[in-house]
Formats: sequence, C-alpha cells, structure tokens
Amino acid sequence: MAQNSTSRAGHRLRIYGPVPSRRLGLSLGVDILPYKTCSFDCIYCQLGPSRRTYGRRKMYVPVEEVVSQVQKALRRVGRVDSITFSGSGEPTIHAGLGGMIRGIKKITKVPVTVLTNSSFMTQTAVRRALLAADRVVPSLDAATPQVFDRINRPQASASLARIIAGLAAFRRAYTGQMWMEVMLVKGVNDSPAHIRALKKAIARIHPDKVQLNTVVRPPAEPEARPLSERELAAICRKLGPPCEVVASFIGRSSSLRLKQASLRILSFVRRRPATAADLKHSLGLDGNTLRAALAGLLRWGRIKKVAHAGRHFYKAAEPLGEKPRPVPIS
Repeated sequence: MAQNSTSRAGHRLRIYGPVPSRRLGLSLGVDILPYKTCSFDCIYCQLGPSRRTYGRRKMYVPVEEVVSQVQKALRRVGRVDSITFSGSGEPTIHAGLGGMIRGIKKITKVPVTVLTNSSFMTQTAVRRALLAADRVVPSLDAATPQVFDRINRPQASASLARIIAGLAAFRRAYTGQMWMEVMLVKGVNDSPAHIRALKKAIARIHPDKVQLNTVVRPPAEPEARPLSERELAAICRKLGPPCEVVASFIGRSSSLRLKQASLRILSFVRRRPATAADLKHSLGLDGNTLRAALAGLLRWGRIKKVAHAGRHFYKAAEPLGEKPRPVPIS
C-alpha cells in the first residue's frame, strides 16, 4: 500500500508496497526523488525518456522524514523482506542517502537494499554511504565508452572507466551482498566482443552475483528490443558463475499471471480505493497486465471505477467483510 507525504522541499516521498519481487521477496519501496531525477537517460527506461540528466548530488526529502515514514509503514504492512531504495530516480543523487540507511538500520532488522545505476560510485562519499546497506544492486550495462553512450546516454561528466574503478573499490571495502545487474538490449550491448569486455569488467569488480535482464516492459525508445530467453541463457553461460538470468518474460504463463494480478488488485482495492498509478507502483505490475486485469475485473463486476476530485479510482464491488467470489479468469 503506497503512502505519500510532501517534504519541506516540496517533493513527494513515496513509500510503496510491499511489492512481490523475484529477487528480494516482499520489498517495501522507498522513492526519495522527484520523478525522473537521474544521471542517465537509458534507452530502455520504463519511465520514458528524460528531459535532462543530473550530475550533482543534493538534499531532497529530509532524512528524518524518510526514516519516520518507513517506521510508520513497517508498523502497518506486516511482513517485509527488504526495504528497497528505488523508484523514479537514481537514489544516490540524494545527498542524505547514507543517513537514511543508517537511520532505518536503527529502527528495524529488515535488510536494506539500494538499487543504483552506479554513476555516482566514482565518489568516495557515495561508496561510504552505501557501506551501511545490507545489499547493493548496481547496474553495469556497458564495458566500452561507445556502448555506454549509446545505451545509458549519461550526463556529460560521466566516465565509464571511473565508474568501473569505483565499483571495484566499493567491492573491496563492502561486507554486504553486491548483486550486479546487466540490462541487455538486442543489437546494442549483446555482441560477442562486448560480452567479452563485460566479462573482464565483472571479473575486476567481483560481485557476489551477476543478474541478466532484458527489455520486458515498454522502453523509452522503440529501438530498445529484448533478447530471447535462449539468447540470455547463452550469454549467461559465456559470463559463467555467478551469473543468472532474472528477466521475467510476459509471454510465459500469461493467463496464470493475469489471474494472479487480478487477485492482487482485488485484494488491494477491497481495503482502499486506488488509481491505476497506485496499483502499478504498489503491486509492481507492467502496464499491459494491469490494463488487462482491470478490464476483466470491471467486465465481471468485481470492481467499480469512480471519479473523485478529477481522478479515477478503482474500488471493490464487495465490502471487505464479505467472502469474495472467485475471479472468473482461466
């Protein structure tokens, strides 16, 4: 269940979930930045293209507010397997990230995870801030400057060589789990030569895991196309241990996933009305699955669509106290 608050800086802090995650279990998301505040403009980004990229860190939502909102969310939501800094921007752009991690660690034993595009790993202060996290998941999509510029479209001062050196320095000092994610885009960073270069960079960094992903959600640029499961598996073998494929392909067991998504939506809106954006952020559903599930639930009379203050909300047709009818989706 998402929760928003407005900081003194005027930004929206979003605590969302817990979202079921294949890698992290039930993940409580912490989004500490304005929408699309990022140092990269990746061609595969599911948030769409950026108007600008950011090369300087600064304070956004106050540290104490983040810690307080996480504490309130933990009291409300029950089981959580990870508190995850992620969302609509690059978390390390926030200059108070280290204080947030340390503050959260004081109030709970739930592991803290940070997802990062690695761009600020060049800075000693950022590497020091991340040492307090239980798990850091940095991205490395490129091993050559040409591929880096093409796939990540970084802000002007970014240096791939310095990023790789920063990741290696962080790994030497870090005692937690480091899971490196590689997003593969067909025809961009999947050539045999580039995979060999990527393998050398990964060996230098020495992460605990290497997780291969591809473009399974609508990207910022239409030319960003996914690799097949077979192609990902072949690259995984080339990279060797500790590589694994984490991409979840929409085409597999689509009817089962649609029913699961419908049940999750129904469970959510039986407790509180929600917009489509609320459901997408809180449940981690891709747009196609969300639209199909909502259409089916409306068609079968399981939910209602109501307007309020210029926005559309979905609510359950049955009160929470009533026994729910089966979802009629095969």
